[in-house]
Amino acid sequence: MRLSPLPCLTFAALLVVSGFPTSSDAREPASGLEFHVATDGDDANPGTDSKPFATLERARDAIRLLKKDKGLPTGGVTVNLHPGLYERSQPFVLTAEDSGTEASLIVYRGRQGAEVRISGGKRIKDWKLVTDPEIIKRLDPEARGQVMQTDLRAQGVTDFGKIGGGFGLRGGPGLELFFNDTPMTLSRYPNDGFIKITSVEGPTKTKDGRGRVEGEFTYEGDRPERWTNEPDAWVLGYWFHDWAEQRQRIESIDVATKRMTLAKPYHGYGYRKGQWFYGFNLLSEIDQPGEWHLDRKAGLLYFWPPSAIDQAQTTVSVLDNLVTLDNAHNVTLRGLTFEASRGTAIIIERAANNQVVGCTIRNVGGTAVTIQGVNSGVQGCDITATGDGGVSLRGGDRKTLTPAKLFAENNHIHHWSRWNRMNRHGIALSGVGNRASHNLINHSPHSAIHFGGNDHLIEFNEIHNVCNESRDAGAIYAGRDWTGRGTIIRHNYMHHIDGLQGRGCIGIYLDDMYCGTSIFGNLFYKVTMAAYIGGGHDNHIENNIFKDCKPAVHVDSRALGWAAYHADTWVNDARENGTMSGIRFDQPQYSERYPTLPKILENDPYAPTGSLIARNVFQGGVWSDVDKKAQPFVEFQDNLLDADPRFVDPEHGNFQLRNDSPAFALGFQRIPIEQIGLRNDDSRVSWPVSHEVSPRPKP
Repeated sequence: MRLSPLPCLTFAALLVVSGFPTSSDAREPASGLEFHVATDGDDANPGTDSKPFATLERARDAIRLLKKDKGLPTGGVTVNLHPGLYERSQPFVLTAEDSGTEASLIVYRGRQGAEVRISGGKRIKDWKLVTDPEIIKRLDPEARGQVMQTDLRAQGVTDFGKIGGGFGLRGGPGLELFFNDTPMTLSRYPNDGFIKITSVEGPTKTKDGRGRVEGEFTYEGDRPERWTNEPDAWVLGYWFHDWAEQRQRIESIDVATKRMTLAKPYHGYGYRKGQWFYGFNLLSEIDQPGEWHLDRKAGLLYFWPPSAIDQAQTTVSVLDNLVTLDNAHNVTLRGLTFEASRGTAIIIERAANNQVVGCTIRNVGGTAVTIQGVNSGVQGCDITATGDGGVSLRGGDRKTLTPAKLFAENNHIHHWSRWNRMNRHGIALSGVGNRASHNLINHSPHSAIHFGGNDHLIEFNEIHNVCNESRDAGAIYAGRDWTGRGTIIRHNYMHHIDGLQGRGCIGIYLDDMYCGTSIFGNLFYKVTMAAYIGGGHDNHIENNIFKDCKPAVHVDSRALGWAAYHADTWVNDARENGTMSGIRFDQPQYSERYPTLPKILENDPYAPTGSLIARNVFQGGVWSDVDKKAQPFVEFQDNLLDADPRFVDPEHGNFQLRNDSPAFALGFQRIPIEQIGLRNDDSRVSWPVSHEVSPRPKP
């Protein structure tokens, strides 16, 4: 039975998404040769169902021998993994010699209906209650008698990785702990929220005079006094902007003056009063179940388990990556669970015709899947609890505008960016001609979809409760490129997007003069600053529905003011070199594909020319926010602003227009709302899919 497409009126509702046919085929051989792998197999076996191999490498090598001897059979080769946990000691590596063909695919898949887990972790045992008086003295009183410990080195884990990460820095958590397949919290204070900076110290101000470049500041409260005996204390802070966090080690704390000094390197934007941070990696801050701390010098792991530890599974991450494909083509990974890596789970480079289908990717320290290449994608997967992003797709030639045709489709991506909080996206598209469609993306500290380059298609996605830890952020975001044109953002449903502490953020954010983007046929519900043109050229906002947005549309002229220095670079490059950001913007293919681009210097290149806002439906909230300098360059046409739009059932979250809506007389085209979101097809790893819509936070 099909449910209402938008059953989310109440904040606590659980949404169940109904399905539609796919537009990308999840490819696998219809017939052909099979090999089998099992946790109790033997690599001396022939790889049959009854006598399986023990390792993926043995199956891979059997396919290599087959190719050299007889060639791949019609219908390809399937490697069936039997149920169980496959703890990897090294990544599974496929190269050019492991490629299939379009007629003979190679598929590595979990046996249908069974759980097959590819793990980069190691199960940990030998837990004992902490009895050392010196350790007990350091623990929070609530934790005494609750915290367990184990010796990792005695169990073969000697490489703990390095703590790092944040804006401008690469890095992750290193070793992590998982309890019954749930990530545990590296001990921190406060457990939720942040500590405020009360003043910034040091001799040098930043360029705008609002902060200082050296990591010295005073803090509110007394809690950091407990950290003075911690040998490896760290903080995560939003030190200057709320979109540029960074993790830094504490060098010293003066409890008398409440002054904290951070170790170099200092944050690139500096530090300022009123910003916020929290402390972590602190034994003294294990104060609730689920928190842990690693003494890296002694190799001892301390943990307050949420339940009886002798009846649970505890795992620490060991491997950096789980699977790498480098120049391997026509390979599919299907129906597998990937987990417990320290970095990116699946890395696919120089790809052609590769797919990750119907997989679960969870509890990894980096991104779930990165793909660089052509004609490849991620489909039907559940992705959650990653340290960084979800899916990163990079491909296509920007100089020739040749599309890569990479795709992320029908995936549920949620609760990602556990570690690096900002600028790690649910889906990232870069290059030319890539696609994000029919995904459900929810709950993250920052953006859902980031794009850069040309001619991408972002359609039929449902996005909610993202940008939860930032205000200057966009659920769908691109910025700072006059040549990055041709992207279409259509038929998406974006709702309950409010920003940090409910103080607002942006739905679709064309930042810093981004140009040539079509925002067409989307539904925005309870999104602050829903559709945003940040001073760019030739952006169109057409045929959208805006319900309870403040404002629905925004246009500014920032290049005529504070952002002129960005535009100066492009104008000077164009006049002196005939390029913009390395692109011959006035030559084919660009001059043919984007006819207004070659003329950009003929008018006022600093003004938001070509801005069109037409045939939109608006109800509730605030309609527009257009600054005075931008107004002459913005064309408004046939928007329905003051009449009842006649929604089908707004009380129950159905904002489809009735047939008698006055919007149709203005040329409005019906939005296929019923097709938005996930679909129940043979690519989906799970069905039905439930997801909670979180309440709108109070500012």
